[in-house]
Order: sequence, then C-alpha cells, then structure tokens
Amino acid sequence: MEFEVSYSLDDEQQFWDELDEIVSAQCQTQLLIDHALKSYLRFTSNYKGEYLKSEYDVARCSYRLRESTLFSANKGYVRRQIIHTFLQESATDTLHLLASFLLFDGRQSGETFEMMKNENVFSRLVELVQGRRDDDPGLYRILLDLLYEMSRVQRLPLEELVLIDDAFVMHLFGIIEELSDDASDPYHYPIIRVLLILNEQYMLTTYDRVKGRSIEQPLSNKVIKVLSVKGSAYKTFGENIILLLNRESEASLQILILKLLYLLFTTRATYEYFYTNDLRVLVDVIVRNLLDLPDESETLRHMYLRVLFPLLAHTQLRHPPHYKREEIRRLLQTLIHVRSAHFKPVDETTVRLANRCGDVKWLANPETPENAARLHLGMTNPQAKESSLSVAEVAALKERPGVLTLSRSEAEADARHKGNTNTAGDINVKANGGGGYELTSEA
Repeated sequence: MEFEVSYSLDDEQQFWDELDEIVSAQCQTQLLIDHALKSYLRFTSNYKGEYLKSEYDVARCSYRLRESTLFSANKGYVRRQIIHTFLQESATDTLHLLASFLLFDGRQSGETFEMMKNENVFSRLVELVQGRRDDDPGLYRILLDLLYEMSRVQRLPLEELVLIDDAFVMHLFGIIEELSDDASDPYHYPIIRVLLILNEQYMLTTYDRVKGRSIEQPLSNKVIKVLSVKGSAYKTFGENIILLLNRESEASLQILILKLLYLLFTTRATYEYFYTNDLRVLVDVIVRNLLDLPDESETLRHMYLRVLFPLLAHTQLRHPPHYKREEIRRLLQTLIHVRSAHFKPVDETTVRLANRCGDVKWLANPETPENAARLHLGMTNPQAKESSLSVAEVAALKERPGVLTLSRSEAEADARHKGNTNTAGDINVKANGGGGYELTSEA
C-alpha cells in the first residue's frame, strides 16, 4: 500500500482534512508506517508556502501528528524515524517540519530528547545553527529552541560537547551584536538561552572532575573563553542577560543566568566585562529579587548571594563612589534576621552567604557598633575574600524547568487563598508544553 501525495486543494480546510486522513492511517507494519510518514512530510512540505505561513500553522501540523493514530500506536518507532530523517534531511521546508515536531513532542515527553541525545542529534543541531541562519527565520528559531531544550534537561556526552569550537560560540555572540539595535528581534532570546545552557554544560564537566569522575581531557569553557579574549566586542550580550534577569520569572533560567554571572565575576579576565552602569542595574535587580523572593526559594536566594559577593568584591563596583552601600548593608541585615514568628528561621547557608557579602572591604566598617558586635560574636569570616564555594558546587545547583518564582507578595496572597481551600501543599507554576502555563498543587 502506497501513500503517494498528489493533490489539488481548493482551500485551507481541505488541506487540514487531507492531513488528518494521512495521519489517521492504520499501519500494521513498519513499512506502512514509513510510507505514512513520508506522505506526511511530502504533503506538508509541498503546501507549506501556501497553507503553513506562520509558526502556529507549523505547530498545528506537529500537534495533528502527535495526537494521531499513526503516532499513538507507534510512538517509539515514529520518533526514531523522524530523528533519523532529521539527521539526513537538507530541504529547508522539510527540516522545519521535522524540527517543529521534535520540539513539540520533546516538550511533552522527555523520551524524545533522550533519544535525540542517543542518536547524536546535538552535533547535527550545531551544524545547522551555524550554517542555516539565512534559510528561513522560522526554522532557525526552532533549531535554537531545540538545541536549548534538549540540552537543559540532560547531560550532553563529552564527545558531543567537544564539537563546540570558538567559531560556533563567536557566531552566536556575533548575531546578538548584529541585532543590538532591535532587542525585540526573535533571535535575541533563543541565542542567549543557548549560550547560557552551553555554559552550564561546561560547568558540569568541572563538577565531574571535582567528584573524581573520569574525564580524559578537561574541556575549556568556550563561552567564558570567548568573553575573556574578545569580551569588548560582545558587550550587547552582557546588557541583555541583565535585562533578561530583570524580567525572568522561571527559576531554572534565572539560575542559568546567575551561573554565568558567577563565572564572569570569579574569572579575572572578565571581572570588568560589563559596563559600570550595567553593574549598577544588576545590583538593583539582585537587591529587589532578594527582598522579593518567598521563603521557600532557598536555592535562588543562595545563588543570588553567591553572585553578589564577587560582583561587589571584584568588579568596578569596588572602586569609589560605592553604589548603594547602605541599601546593600540593610539588605544583608534583613536576610540574616528571623522575619517573624510566622516564618521558619533563616537557614544557615543564607546567614553564611549574607555575612560573607557583608565582609566585602568597602561594605564593612568595623567602627560602627553594628559591625563591632559582629566581630565580638565571631560572625565575620577571616577568609571572606576567598570564595568558599567552588565552581563545581555552583554547577550542581538546579531548579526544575518550567517552575515560575512567585514574588513574596504573590506567594503570601496565594497562601491566604489556599488557606480557605487547602492548607497543605505548595503551588507550582509550570510550563504546560503548549506555550502556556498551568498550576499544580503538591501535597
């Protein structure tokens, strides 16, 4: 039985009707499944310019296939065949449809991204991202999203990560610089996310070395390397990650940004990568977020404090005039005190990290009664100028992708509302995979 596609369509509705018929085929053998998938790709590619003019239309095709009888009865085989086709395909329209399905399916099922890793799709994505930018903006955006999504939920094999070279990283930084006058450009956010996740993957190799896991040859962090050598040519990236941190509510992405900032502020060659005004904006963002985080967001709070110390101690902010000295000191005092009888005591890590920040030379003032008391109680750290937290420990910090961080006021309002209906459990806001979010309650 053949599934050759030869149609003359009158309107868009007929296109969708025919597509539904193709993906509803009852296939009893792998050969028939192959024919049905070829028909799907040929049909959608042939009419892409006429009926699939938006990313929403392309996503609808992916949805129709994933919800079809063809897919539901043969999930593993269909995924593998689509991945194998993606690895070999060169036609832009067909690549677009294949990448769209892998992204849509992967967001619904982690099995897809794991299979992609096992089939060495990462190297193919790197190749396409580096060489197909001018083909189709929609395809390029999906390729970037796919590279990010498959890399953020799992460790990449070292043999894949070593394929990233300086030229690839500089290619991504260069695109951001080209688009520096248009912050709303659709490439900005996806490219920044790819650079952030690559940085984390490099950090995880450091974690492996510290934990004694076998690594034949340590990998250099190409993201930090490029910024160390050519940072002055890529200032727009720095501006953008601060803006992104300012508006981002997803905890896992905030941590990715903070991990990169931590490395930049603890690597001598990048101490002064940022403009001074951008560093001041970053201080404002960190102070606001630390004051606004709900009590349960300990991982984020610790990460912000770990970044704050080298930001204050190593960058241009260490030179007079010192920016918001008193506001920062008040923040640190607020963080180390018990808030009220209704909240749990401040955890030891928060106290330690806040005190460490307070011992930055230009913040500390031993002549004040407050600091004299801290010295008397032994609250200062005589080695505070040196980080007690290794890169490996920072690399190990994680938050579940898709969980949003509520502000303190939002969390308290939500708690009051839940008090009338449900006194146990926490509210999580997570991505639903369809571009929106859903609330889930965990007991």
